[in-house]
Amino acid sequence: MPSRSVSNIIYDDKLRQYVLGDGASVRSSRNTSQLRSFTQLMWLAFFANRLTQEKKSSTLRDVYYSSQAFEIDFENQSESDSIIVDLEAMLSRPREEFHIFPEERSAVFGDLDIEYTVPGYEGKRMNLSSHPDGYAVGPSLTSAELVETGAEIVIAIEKGGLFTRFIEEKVHSKFKAIIVDTGGQAPRSTRTLLRRLHDELGLPVIVLTDGDVYGEHIAMVIKSGSANAAHLRELTVPDAKWMGVWATDISKYKLPTIPMTESDIKRCHDLKRDPRYQKGIWKRELEEFLRIKRKAELEAFSKYGLTNITDKYLPAKLEEAKSH
Repeated sequence: MPSRSVSNIIYDDKLRQYVLGDGASVRSSRNTSQLRSFTQLMWLAFFANRLTQEKKSSTLRDVYYSSQAFEIDFENQSESDSIIVDLEAMLSRPREEFHIFPEERSAVFGDLDIEYTVPGYEGKRMNLSSHPDGYAVGPSLTSAELVETGAEIVIAIEKGGLFTRFIEEKVHSKFKAIIVDTGGQAPRSTRTLLRRLHDELGLPVIVLTDGDVYGEHIAMVIKSGSANAAHLRELTVPDAKWMGVWATDISKYKLPTIPMTESDIKRCHDLKRDPRYQKGIWKRELEEFLRIKRKAELEAFSKYGLTNITDKYLPAKLEEAKSH
């Protein structure tokens, strides 16, 4: 099976994402030290096969508890999650294709007609602007046909509160946008949807995050993936643009800030060693964070009024994005 060790994860400049190298590892029932993990992997393959055969879905948490019915010994969910990734690496397919999903926390809203393909709902259509809270990005929505849209752009936003604000301020109609709440670090189903919106509908993807190093990395994962999913494709939007909040925006817009923690500063230095952060705004903004040692949240724009972020900041940043 492909090795998932750190030494076998490389950045592919052509694909613009992390991938696994040529390294491989062997897991054998003949090796007593590997017998436990081998058994876990074989049980998971059996369980995933049963899910797909019966057209049932399971969460990562369900898998952990279901193993106990078969007396499969996982110490905790982290261990079962890791075995699921092993199966993905073996098959070169995401867990979603064998009906295992995380708990969903992201949502989408905008002028997009979809048609469901899941059993029991085949052929049913709806528009994603028909519910004022948006729609959860789950397996049914992620696998639906993207039929028609009047949107011209996708805005992925880190915060659920701002997602609601954007709906209230009719950002979807003012800017002809599909709005996606990533719920922090975007789950893989959300990254799959963003990829489909870009590839199938030709929509540019813009990412809006908090003004901190973790927000910058949220944008980078949408753009070029994560090392943890280096064994998978189709989870990235290489042409996505990080719109902000940039470190340089903190001074430019005189935003209220809080000090960066030691953890924030360490994260900055860690990312400076990542090949993806060696040029352009990615390098510039990391260096600015380290210079000012301050960070700001998206909600900081409320200092200038509740609608300032949609009335002033968003239009300015969209214009800036068009010129890059």
